[in-house]
Amino acid sequence: MSTWANLGLQDSASPLMEQLIFFHDHALLILVMITVLVGYLMFMLFFNNYVNRFLLHGQLIEMIWTILPAIILLFIALPSLRLLYLLDEINEPSVTLKSIGHQWYWSYEYSDFNNIEFDSYMIPTNELTTDGFRLLDVDNRVILPMNSQIRILVTAADVIHSWTVPALGVKVDGTPGRLNQTNFFINRPGLFYGQCSEICGANHSFMPIVIESVPVNHFIKWISSNNS
Repeated sequence: MSTWANLGLQDSASPLMEQLIFFHDHALLILVMITVLVGYLMFMLFFNNYVNRFLLHGQLIEMIWTILPAIILLFIALPSLRLLYLLDEINEPSVTLKSIGHQWYWSYEYSDFNNIEFDSYMIPTNELTTDGFRLLDVDNRVILPMNSQIRILVTAADVIHSWTVPALGVKVDGTPGRLNQTNFFINRPGLFYGQCSEICGANHSFMPIVIESVPVNHFIKWISSNNS
């Protein structure tokens, strides 16, 4: 999760988020190069005293500043398209999780395991423990195995919600009457926090998501205890 004075992106917990961070840095580097070049040219114009009374056209420079931006856009567009297709790829998931957005909580279903179902509400501030995070902790966390391909199906029961976990690079809109899906792969254990990032009403930011990533054997024990 983000901490105080964290100006950058969160540490990634999935290969997809690593790729998103790489693309962010790639695009930022291109923007810095463009900014420096344009800034230098504008700065030098202030001190340029040359005047050419016979200059009627500049076809060469016109060609350069038309073709060069097109090439730069290709350097941004091609990695972006690759990443978009990677985000949509579903690679034989080990676990399928269904998430249903309500005002103002999430419901979860593990349909692979005898339909384990539960609701996940934000813990009110006056009920938080000393190690809890205000407006982020929930009463029922989503338990998922690490190093496994996870598919999540997202929908909503009332208005549009958005299931978003930044550390995993996941943002899926939950739309009433529609089932959206995406996948992610958690490559380390830990707690990962998210919130509804859709403007679905006055309290949409108070719909936190908490994923607890555990080793596979712990996940199997948790599933067994909930099925018994």
